Amino acid sequence: MSITPRRTRSRSTRGTAPAAASALLAGAVLLAGALTACSGDDDPADGATSAGTAASEPTATSTLPVPDGVTLTPEGTSLKVGEPATVAYRVSQKKVGVLRIKVTRLQRTTFARSFSGWRLPASVKSSRPYFVTATFTNLGRTNLAGQRPPLYLSDGDGVLVESSQFASRFDACPSDSFPRGFARGSKVTTCLVYLVPDDGSLESIAFRPTQDVAAITWKGKVVAVGAKKKITKKSGKR
Repeated sequence: MSITPRRTRSRSTRGTAPAAASALLAGAVLLAGALTACSGDDDPADGATSAGTAASEPTATSTLPVPDGVTLTPEGTSLKVGEPATVAYRVSQKKVGVLRIKVTRLQRTTFARSFSGWRLPASVKSSRPYFVTATFTNLGRTNLAGQRPPLYLSDGDGVLVESSQFASRFDACPSDSFPRGFARGSKVTTCLVYLVPDDGSLESIAFRPTQDVAAITWKGKVVAVGAKKKITKKSGKR
């Protein structure tokens, strides 16, 4: 199994380089590369940005070209789970992704419950796993096939965690990249796995493509995996 979460400690001052964070998870690298627009004309095969890749100048989302009729959600907007946001981000120097994102469910779990049969190093077991369900609609001109969903988990202490990747399919929460043919008008609902270092907690889910962009965040109730939804019965008139 290959789990490659990425983390960094971000600061509240916009435009400030992220401070280095110690790698507590197996295969962890700094998220610095993922928080800056990647250079080069070719898209990475898995949509991830290498931390060693040189970055182009940060671009505010409001200045990115989007199709006519698309209105972007303002930077720094706080949303509730179930509310959509329309965002733009630079996939490469010549390509811009435009998405409608709706975070629909936040779940906490345990390794014992959801990772049975998986061999996990001790460093990974020191983290806390969360599952996040979100729907993505491609509103732009760029085919985003193979790209990773640009969402991060914030633990409330300035730490952003990237969704994890697996060497083989993880049925409990597939955490897949965007599928083939994910062109304009395509829509997909996917589950993302986040492993929060130091047994941390989920404070919010954030879209933050560069450090010069204030995050759009989603907050809501975090429920346990397997918890049944409460059904509220409406009292009828007799």
